[in-house]
Amino acid sequence: MVVLSGDGVERVSKSGETDHLPVGELARRQGVKPVNSVDDLTCPGTFESDKELDEFLADLYASHHAGLA
Repeated sequence: MVVLSGDGVERVSKSGETDHLPVGELARRQGVKPVNSVDDLTCPGTFESDKELDEFLADLYASHHAGLA
């Protein structure tokens, strides 16, 4: 089996098993930076209106609670 990492480098050991890299190493190789503020996660323009956001949140809430009844 061939497994490629995010940087496109094959990660197969001599025994044929996939090598596992620590999360910190994967983050470093992919240039991932820590989140310093919730504002870092915002994506302006995702919802066209407050109504659209409210509908999304209502659907999300319903889907999370669908199996709890």
